[in-house]
Amino acid sequence: MIPKARPRPRLFFTLMTTFAKLADWLTHLETAHPVGIDMGLTRIGKVKDALGLKFDCPVFTVGGTNGKGSTCALLETILLRAGYKVGCHTSPHLLSFNERARLNGVDASDEALLEHFEIVEAARLSLRESGNEPVTLTYFEFTTLAIMHLFASLGLDAVILEVGLGGRLDAVNIIDADCAIIASIDIDHADYLGDTREKIAYEKAGIFRAGRPAVCGDPLAPQTLIDHAAQIGADLWLVGRDFRYDAQPGAERQQWTYTGRAQKRPALAYPALRGANQLLNASAALAALEALRDRLPVSAQDVRLGLATVELPGRFQVVPGKPQLILDVAHNPHAAAVLAQNLGNMGYFPYTYAVFGAMKDKDIAGIVRHLKDEIDFWFVTDLPTPRAASAAALEGYLRDAGVIESTDEGVKTFDTAASAFAAAQEIATENDRIVVFGSHITVADVMAYRKLQHH
Repeated sequence: MIPKARPRPRLFFTLMTTFAKLADWLTHLETAHPVGIDMGLTRIGKVKDALGLKFDCPVFTVGGTNGKGSTCALLETILLRAGYKVGCHTSPHLLSFNERARLNGVDASDEALLEHFEIVEAARLSLRESGNEPVTLTYFEFTTLAIMHLFASLGLDAVILEVGLGGRLDAVNIIDADCAIIASIDIDHADYLGDTREKIAYEKAGIFRAGRPAVCGDPLAPQTLIDHAAQIGADLWLVGRDFRYDAQPGAERQQWTYTGRAQKRPALAYPALRGANQLLNASAALAALEALRDRLPVSAQDVRLGLATVELPGRFQVVPGKPQLILDVAHNPHAAAVLAQNLGNMGYFPYTYAVFGAMKDKDIAGIVRHLKDEIDFWFVTDLPTPRAASAAALEGYLRDAGVIESTDEGVKTFDTAASAFAAAQEIATENDRIVVFGSHITVADVMAYRKLQHH
């Protein structure tokens, strides 16, 4: 049961923007700030101060190139199994904006969100009173503030906040987390974060705080991250040094052991999330829980149940039925390499069909390089956003990578992910598999199409 929000003072202004429907708010926010991504904490910090936003419970901040969503889901599920009231903010969403704000494992209602959208808008406009023009906020900044404000009003036991982009200048970093986690570090969003792992690691390490646990689940933590933690006096937990995971001898794929600084958790089941990197994500989550065990104790049974029941749509999600369907939001070379490994571990399929749509600012050649040996037929698609690479451009990358037309491989172009998926369904036999990947939008469009198919 979700507790009711405590009433807060409401400020109203004649120029205040307000909408009766969440969808109208979201449409408005898409153009309320001059640019979609605007790194920096000055504007959002002013509105945070006007709101008086603070948390009375432990807060986890989760960053990383890949694995953020899985780590958040693992933390959330274990804490819920332990009986705690938990708020979890993730992004982006797949089918519904409400997925970004989970309260006790359930998506927040439109009504709950609308109230806090209005409170954030009132606080934003209140800054006029000191003679300033009201600050503008990006879609992500505004919605993140509203979700944080919702969580702060509910008397929760724990809050989990997923970083949007980078860390140091990301909207989530206005909160001083009690424990920061970085799941992995690789090259993505190079225009904003830098073009080396060292530069990107420094940006991500911006979520660390002095004297507080900072968990890094990347087995090759760049020196810039280690140096930044030392410089500010964060309590750095490195995988392989401060915590680790081991598969039980003779019981691979069945049980594993987490070993931390002071805790050992033997005979754990593999996480219900499938994929090669999930033990890394799970051990980072368990290290974070060990670091805060005095404030949020969890039992061995809570951990076992959490690992066994965790769910996260679109992350190497194997959908029951034939042909085999795999949904994965992999959208950079690091994630594509993991996806290729996961596909390779699945056993034999005569043919693999890919529904692939991606953003043009991604390293598409790198993504294709990792996956071309696992995929026979590529159904590439346009996506409904100006940021997307065209299907024709994707075909060009595949031709450059050596994909030709024959009875055993080929490329077809489509206007929509749904039409590409429908075409793959037509051709694939029940022994084949279809993998949908490349972007959250690609996966979301196919999920929405499948939902319609089943109604």
